[in-house]
Amino acid sequence: MTIWTPTGDGHADLTSHDIFAQGVPHNTFARMRRDEPLAWSDWDAGQGFWNITRHADILALNRQPDLMSSARGIRMEDQTYEEYLARRTFQETDAPEHTMTRVKVAKAFSRPVVAGFEDQIRALCDEILDDALQHDSFDATKRIARELPMRMLGRILGTPDEDLPWLVEKGDALIANTDPDFTEHVLDKMTTDDYRLMPFNSPAGAELYEYARKLMADKAARGDTNGILHLILQPGPDGSVISETEFRNFFCLLVAAGNDTTRYSIAAGIQAMAHQPELLGQMKAGEVWATAPDEIIRWATPAVYFRRTATRDHQMHGKTIKAGDKVLYWFVSGNRDDTAFDDPFRVNLARTPNPHLSFGQGGPHLCLGMHLARLEVRVLFQELAKRITSIEPAGPQKFLRSNFVGGIKELPVRITRA
Repeated sequence: MTIWTPTGDGHADLTSHDIFAQGVPHNTFARMRRDEPLAWSDWDAGQGFWNITRHADILALNRQPDLMSSARGIRMEDQTYEEYLARRTFQETDAPEHTMTRVKVAKAFSRPVVAGFEDQIRALCDEILDDALQHDSFDATKRIARELPMRMLGRILGTPDEDLPWLVEKGDALIANTDPDFTEHVLDKMTTDDYRLMPFNSPAGAELYEYARKLMADKAARGDTNGILHLILQPGPDGSVISETEFRNFFCLLVAAGNDTTRYSIAAGIQAMAHQPELLGQMKAGEVWATAPDEIIRWATPAVYFRRTATRDHQMHGKTIKAGDKVLYWFVSGNRDDTAFDDPFRVNLARTPNPHLSFGQGGPHLCLGMHLARLEVRVLFQELAKRITSIEPAGPQKFLRSNFVGGIKELPVRITRA
């Protein structure tokens, strides 16, 4: 059974969030990879941009941060310089600034440190699955996929468990700010500039700013110096410290990206299980765990694209990308490129090698949380496979209304318990 059959006429408007609410327009990306690997898109709402859709091209450009800068924003939207400075996280900086921030927090996300979370993650999975699997039919995104990264977020940030639903709600409003199911301030439906200096141009940023301020004040009062939030406040090798705005933006990034990307990877993996019954048997056999997490994350591709800005003129595929042009790396296209992946529209849990692009491979912005994401995905599916003998769709799935974050926001499934 094929999980995903590409549909559409191959000429979808990639600037339209409504298009992606129907699922990724894979036919359009297939046409572009084949016929127009460097394609220009006009955009009524701002400056147009170049589309990079082939796996090899994305990888090659991602290895040239001196040519393709992150320091003008990572989304399609245009920003003034004032807005960029107010909103940016270390994702939206270049070396040496990016490197200095990364060094401060990399240890907290290193493989050895993350490996120490496995027992906690397994215990959380036990609680989550024991609760969800009391029901024969349920929304797997809500009952399973949302729960694990939300609860781990609290462990990483050192926040009270009772605050987590609120934090995740605000994180959703930030990163899914084009979906009316997650925010009343729908980015492409609003004309107000009231929040233009907030992360993602969202009022949720202001609320998270205030939460972060109170959280750190409480930690300071208790003498609590543990965790990643304390690390980011430490002076760098040159003695510099991040500003209050930079810290709050970093906090917003952790809340949003640290929760949503793993959630949608888990949801996509459950979707795959429901459409490819052989996957459950392979998981039960237990021989795929070294490779399965990366394949599930390839399949999901939660970060649909990242934008870069050309620093100088560049010739590519017979065309000229000019200095200052926006360039979009469509990871979701590269991860379905059949020159890089055999049978890319099927999930192959034993796929190796698996040069997927979901973590931003090849460049200096390689995802800090990749080890944690792999661990959460592996443990969740190990525990789920133990507990069920079948899983199948129980209704239509619903996708986020977003061309930036790819995810299944509703996934009705029906299970048979082991």
